[in-house]
Amino acid sequence: MSDTFYFAHESACIDQPCVIGKGTKIWHFSHVMKDAQIGRDCILGQNVHVAGGVVIGDNVKIQNNVSLYTGVIVEDDVFLGPSCVLTNVTNPRSQVRRHDLYEKTILRRGATIGANATIVCGVELGKYCFIAAGTVIAEDVPDYALMVGVPGRQKGWISRHGVRLGRPDSAGMMTCPESGYRYELTREGVVRCVDLDEDEPLPADKAVGKVRYDELKGI
Repeated sequence: MSDTFYFAHESACIDQPCVIGKGTKIWHFSHVMKDAQIGRDCILGQNVHVAGGVVIGDNVKIQNNVSLYTGVIVEDDVFLGPSCVLTNVTNPRSQVRRHDLYEKTILRRGATIGANATIVCGVELGKYCFIAAGTVIAEDVPDYALMVGVPGRQKGWISRHGVRLGRPDSAGMMTCPESGYRYELTREGVVRCVDLDEDEPLPADKAVGKVRYDELKGI
């Protein structure tokens, strides 16, 4: 154990050895298996399962009833909604042992997975992408992409604040109506924030939501 300054509810099961970062909270009936790695300031809600070999970064929020299986890599600032599903074998069979063939699924920094969404293994979700509730993802997702439906289809771009971006102007710029940050859509179809380094934390004045989503949809 590299750091013991975390909280685990008395009903949680923490197998050793594992790594759990300072400030992390693990709630009722959750299970962290040996050889799992969890970063600092994470929150694991009720009935969360983290298998051995899973790597979770800092400030990750995992809501109730989520299982992370071996092969899943979660970068910093990711949000996993209630009862979302991740897998690690594309073609599972009870009679066929594939423990040495687990597939890797990577959730890049700041990604959001909505409630009851399903992420088929072997894909990469880009930085700050947003997977809407109930969506099924079976292919890689670009940075800042908004994905909706079954199967998941891109419905536009979304800001770091989780607000859908409007059409780009003649210079390829889109502005987040909540934060005011500008995002550039390049000729290569890549979106990047031009006002803040994507690996930097949000400034304090931008890290607290002040406007309801319904009030932003019409902007």
